[in-house]
Amino acid sequence: MMAEHADDLPLSPQTLLVHAGTRRSGFDETSEALYLTSGFVYGTAEEAEHAFANEGVRFVYSRFRNPTVAMFEDRLATYEGYERCFATASGMAAVHGAVMGLLKAGDRIVASRALFGSCLYVVNDIAPRFGVETVLVDGTKPEEWEAALSKPATLVFLETPSNPCLDLVDLEHVTALAHKAGALVVVDNVFGTPVLQKPKRFGVDVVVYSATKHIDGQGRCLGGAILCNNEVAAKLSPYLRHTGPTISPFNAWVLLKGMETLELRVRAQTASALAVAQALEAHPAVARVLYPGLPSHPQHELAQRQMLAGSTLVCFDVKAPEGQGKAAAFAVENALKVITISNNLGDSKSLITHPATTTHQRLTDAERATLGISPATLRLSVGLEDPADLVADLRQALDALGR
Repeated sequence: MMAEHADDLPLSPQTLLVHAGTRRSGFDETSEALYLTSGFVYGTAEEAEHAFANEGVRFVYSRFRNPTVAMFEDRLATYEGYERCFATASGMAAVHGAVMGLLKAGDRIVASRALFGSCLYVVNDIAPRFGVETVLVDGTKPEEWEAALSKPATLVFLETPSNPCLDLVDLEHVTALAHKAGALVVVDNVFGTPVLQKPKRFGVDVVVYSATKHIDGQGRCLGGAILCNNEVAAKLSPYLRHTGPTISPFNAWVLLKGMETLELRVRAQTASALAVAQALEAHPAVARVLYPGLPSHPQHELAQRQMLAGSTLVCFDVKAPEGQGKAAAFAVENALKVITISNNLGDSKSLITHPATTTHQRLTDAERATLGISPATLRLSVGLEDPADLVADLRQALDALGR
């Protein structure tokens, strides 16, 4: 709940990020309270019986619900416009819970091939172990979605923009196809962020996040989130309750505080990412830049239609002689002085990684090539530093390749 005087006001998204979901205790604290407790007590045995017989009337166990976690869930659900949010211990716990909590033996899932490595493992390795058929498609090709969804399906899973090459999937088109085929649509919106892309606008049923990324945004803790309507929540709730992908109340509190500055950070990072992408595109040592906000992006028109801006991530390939792409990419990483090497993203610090040897290293060379990941590919997560400093750092590292 929010302050009583604000209940009837039409509040902007930025205001919701600061106030939505707030539950004050009897102490009337300003900052949201942190409830580090595993359980809750009852005045009588009858009260405990009533609490368990009428789920949701009060908090009974922090694996089920916790006041701090509930504030985070309510705030994110309000901001996104969904009826329910389930907070989880990590982004992958959210992906696993959303996918496996909605599937059973004999079901069929259609997924885009361009997924984060662990997401691909869930849909392509774990789900089939339990009798689920998985069909992978090139998410950028409408005809492949149309063919795969020409017969009944249970679930569609995709990420857009994709990790790491920022491929886009047409959410409106795919969601319409999926619903016609009887499928729910689950979208990993980490690269899109809650600020820059609103999947609910296009009829998406479930949105998942690694809240570790932009929602925390400062490299402090792990967390995840699943957003959906009440009907889907009724299907997910028993699975999540009994399998226990529970977030720590402390982590939920950190994420809750991170949300207060989410829009400010993401908008600043996105503006810097565009400036960095433009500078990289003009550098002679760069062979390719992939950024949805650039006119050169193959799906720039879709990005303008579907996103509010181009993301905080930039993907680029360095120029290198045949067979020397990895060495050239490593040389650039090692020469950087401001930008840090890390596989994380969405942080206030700018981070760079080499996908072929980190996030996507378990894929075969052929699988990486299909996704557009070469040995010369680098993924840059743009932080809150002065963009001029980031451009200067990249230029000096790229300039060193020619020496």
